[in-house]
Amino acid sequence: MEQLTVQQLGANAKAVANILAAASPKQKNDALAAIADALIARTDEIIAANKTDLDNAVKNNMSKSMQDRLLLNADRIAGIADGVRKLIQLEEIVGRVEAGYVRPNGLRIQKTRVPLGVIGIIFESRPNVTVDAAALCMKAGNCVILRGGKEAFSSNVCLTDIMRDAVQTAGLPADIIQLVPDTSRESSNQLMKLSQYLDVLIPRGGAGLIAAVAENATVPVIRTGVGNCHVFVDATADLEMAVNIIDNGKTQRPSVCNAVETVLIHKDIAAEFLPKMKAKLDEHKVTLHGDSAAQSILGDCVLEAGEDDWANEYLDYQLAVKIVDGIDGALAHIAQYGTNHSECIVTRSLENAERFQREVDAAAVYVNASTRFTDGGEFGFGAEIGISTQKLHARGPMGLYELTSVKYLINGDGQCR
Repeated sequence: MEQLTVQQLGANAKAVANILAAASPKQKNDALAAIADALIARTDEIIAANKTDLDNAVKNNMSKSMQDRLLLNADRIAGIADGVRKLIQLEEIVGRVEAGYVRPNGLRIQKTRVPLGVIGIIFESRPNVTVDAAALCMKAGNCVILRGGKEAFSSNVCLTDIMRDAVQTAGLPADIIQLVPDTSRESSNQLMKLSQYLDVLIPRGGAGLIAAVAENATVPVIRTGVGNCHVFVDATADLEMAVNIIDNGKTQRPSVCNAVETVLIHKDIAAEFLPKMKAKLDEHKVTLHGDSAAQSILGDCVLEAGEDDWANEYLDYQLAVKIVDGIDGALAHIAQYGTNHSECIVTRSLENAERFQREVDAAAVYVNASTRFTDGGEFGFGAEIGISTQKLHARGPMGLYELTSVKYLINGDGQCR
């Protein structure tokens, strides 16, 4: 891999941004098809590169859940390729006319969607993000500069090389997709300050990464990712439903940002519900961290929860449990410790359901459904770049629409002000 500086990557991307922005839907879709085909054709090469990363993960004592996050096998690569192909089926958004009107002076104004331009993405150990992000950015007409973590570096280099080769076969410049060739803190800092070339920077990862980017970037930032997600089991809840929702939210894939990290339980049903929940979670050897009320019900198997546990995004088979007086206590806890990502109430009470959805400040608020659905594909967007937890420009799963901006096209016949 050529050792270009971050500045050189930025200049390269800016030089080809107009080419991609003007590319036809067919050109972009042909490039996406070429990427999907190349991923399948070069699966063995990807797995070999990924093995280097997995071997290093074992040497560095990476947790099992994080190793799972890092793993690429034939099935996962096929799934990534399928995700790229699904983008081809999505409606073209660049050039869409959102509004059109004629002013009293005869000016004809159209509001149209255009690419953001050059997007920088800083992410951590999930190599599938390399493809997902690049493909989604390209479909929306954006060049992308990727900066992955050291844990997946070999995988990321391999995947980027494959995509660059593929888009060239479709007649687009390779430099619409680039990877920062090192994982040093310095390269990350340089990307955060690449205002001359980057139009927006998107961090995907843990709380430390998000905070570092938000504090140091001079480029506009869209925050994504940190998910201290809660489930509140109300007194009126269907307990079997609540057990299944919590089990799915915690154990289906614990290393992702929409996994459940804290369960809040109404005091009136805690004694009946907690043993049911624990029996299900024991199938996956989930460690519970609880308050004194939870410990009094379940005993020594519950570790004493400290202040850090309520704020912790475990991303592992661990779960915080707290008994609350009711919906007021649940809302107060979420307001203090939530990260504005995804929150859930399990209840039969319409009043409590509506109040929870009205008062919880989060990108996605669920009634009687798993937080694991906070995902672009599950929301019908086809794909997403991440889950935005902020409120400006984009919130929730960021699909094609959120990766574009607007341009006003004004036509007249000599009007002057």
